[in-house]
Amino acid sequence: MKLIYIAGAALLLASCNNQNSAFNYPKARKVDTVTNYFGTKVADPYRWLENDTATETEQWVQDENKVTEDYLSKITFRDSIKQRLKQLYHYEKYSVPFMRGNYVFYYKNNGSQNQSVLYVREGITGTPRVLLDPNSFSKDGTVSIYAISVSNDQKYLAYGISRAGSDWNEFYVIDIASGKQLNDSLNYSKFSDLGWQGSGFYYSRYDAPAKGAALVKMNESPKIYYHKVGTSQNDDKLIYEDKEHPKRTLGAYTTDDEKYLVLHYEESSDGNAFSVKDLTNPNSSFVPVVTNFNSDNTVIDDDGNKLLVFTSKGAPKYRLVWIDLNSPDSANWKDVIPEQENLLENVGLSGDKLIVSYLDNVKTKLYVYSMDGKMLNEIKLPGLGSSEFSASKKNSTVFYSFTNYITLPTIFSYDVTDGKSTLFAKPDNGFKSEDYEMEQVFYPSKDGTKIPMYIVHKKGLKMDGNNPCFLYAYGGFNISILPAYNPGSAPSPVIFLEHGGVYAVPNIRGGGEFGEKWHEAGTKLNKQNVFDDYYAASCYLVDHKYTSRNKLAINGRSNGGLLIGASITEHPNMAKVAIPTVGVLDMLRYHKFTIGWSWSNDYGTSDDPVQFQNLFKYSPLHNVRDTSYPATLITTADHDDRVVPAHSFKFAATLQEHQKGSEPVLIRIDHNAGHGGGKPISKQIEEFGDMWSFVFYNLGMNMKS
Repeated sequence: MKLIYIAGAALLLASCNNQNSAFNYPKARKVDTVTNYFGTKVADPYRWLENDTATETEQWVQDENKVTEDYLSKITFRDSIKQRLKQLYHYEKYSVPFMRGNYVFYYKNNGSQNQSVLYVREGITGTPRVLLDPNSFSKDGTVSIYAISVSNDQKYLAYGISRAGSDWNEFYVIDIASGKQLNDSLNYSKFSDLGWQGSGFYYSRYDAPAKGAALVKMNESPKIYYHKVGTSQNDDKLIYEDKEHPKRTLGAYTTDDEKYLVLHYEESSDGNAFSVKDLTNPNSSFVPVVTNFNSDNTVIDDDGNKLLVFTSKGAPKYRLVWIDLNSPDSANWKDVIPEQENLLENVGLSGDKLIVSYLDNVKTKLYVYSMDGKMLNEIKLPGLGSSEFSASKKNSTVFYSFTNYITLPTIFSYDVTDGKSTLFAKPDNGFKSEDYEMEQVFYPSKDGTKIPMYIVHKKGLKMDGNNPCFLYAYGGFNISILPAYNPGSAPSPVIFLEHGGVYAVPNIRGGGEFGEKWHEAGTKLNKQNVFDDYYAASCYLVDHKYTSRNKLAINGRSNGGLLIGASITEHPNMAKVAIPTVGVLDMLRYHKFTIGWSWSNDYGTSDDPVQFQNLFKYSPLHNVRDTSYPATLITTADHDDRVVPAHSFKFAATLQEHQKGSEPVLIRIDHNAGHGGGKPISKQIEEFGDMWSFVFYNLGMNMKS
């Protein structure tokens, strides 16, 4: 039996000696908590920090924030950076509009609002009016709109809100024509669909969490309910629950004609099974269509007893198929758009046409297809970048966006009847994109796999190895990181580019850029590929003189925070600056909090002996050792119930204890904020202003006015 100590620390019930010669970090008490994993004993001396509401933890948070604020307050150009970010944020921002009947819905932000406002207009040229302004929900802008859904008769809009960035949602209903708020109020939902039928909708919810446990307790046993508009949540009708599988997530939506209720269930963050119920027959039961969790499946449309389904089943790069419910076995599915070389990213209907988007080497291409799968024409995009679209079967107008790392999102409408695009909205914040260039390179990873990477910088920048460089990546959960503009954070740090920085984004394995095989190559026992791909990206940038190790900053969020934690524990000399943001950092216990168990498809869990050994090898928390680490700014938030802040708390305490170099190891814990979704503009500017101040200062950059 092996005895393994976390980061080589002794099991002491005493104050730790986490005092660095240059920084007076708060003392973090150490306890003798030990877990036996299949004969390997692993110490967890800071487990008490998992109790985020304990007085001792709250005091530690206050003390750590004080140290961080003291450090950041001495950066003379901190206020200048935040002021520039305010300028860069100050432009009209539009979401991609969508049509329901004759109504056009879209979000708009005038540039100074904390939250974007939901507008509606009748027809594309109609006069817009405010339908929902989340800035009125709270004084500090920390209450945001989570989701909206329009009834099929366009009478009602149901909307969900999130408080302080939490994944918990409350749902309400308004009358669209009058804008009147109705009395409906629904609680205890997370990640819920809304499926309209008649004057009500289907949704999912959990039982009420125990007091004080809402932000950390494991989420289990969701149920599907039907809510009739104008009634109390207590009167909602239970439609479905799965007592045998409490760790499955459940969702339900309806087809546009309200004929079918689609029930989907997941056992992880990737892959879903689904069943359908014929709502025109009161006595019908759910008919299983896909019964395993090895593919992603979405019902796009229906025709009689047939379903049009967007699926990865039998097609790692996705396909579009018809499924006959009389013979739903996958052997009987009929291809409409078969799997092709490029990733089929999205499919929608507009009138009697299909709108189709593909990813071609991490850039979007849009097409119009006939319903029998024939490509009719391409919707030409303005350049190399990414695009999102919205389409409705009952309308011939399609809305789509275009953006890349140096181009603000521009919105167009497209008429499928004449094939013409019309400009809908083109924002401007004074940023001169023509002064910058964006290239895509392919570099070899450790095993020889070619990895694509976007690199952005000022035109004419000299590649002499002295340029500051910011390397951002994600690498997980089948999520594609596409070129898109954002003024203050990844993926497009404009302020960094303006001051001579090189910005690089490798599309490493684990993501979805090339389909399910690319994703699987970065999961479970293959997770090391993700870290190797990222390190190889840094080697390429150094070898080709874009930067040097002493001028490199690395950053990732959430699963990307894991990437940064693993990178600096595997390669402490990889970069000068490291910023793990809301990261998954304790790989042995991540699945014991909130929705963490659903990530097992990507990570595996420590409940399995083989997966335990794999996780233990790279878990950032368990691989900290006495050495010199980069200047590190760990960031998290007190209402993050996606990746609970305990990950960052424990990692910070451990890293501070074992830092032997002169660089700072700081943690910034945001108050009244969550994982990132719905964060008000004011808080974004504060967070990213601090991040860029830390980066600029530690890379020796000059902040110009």
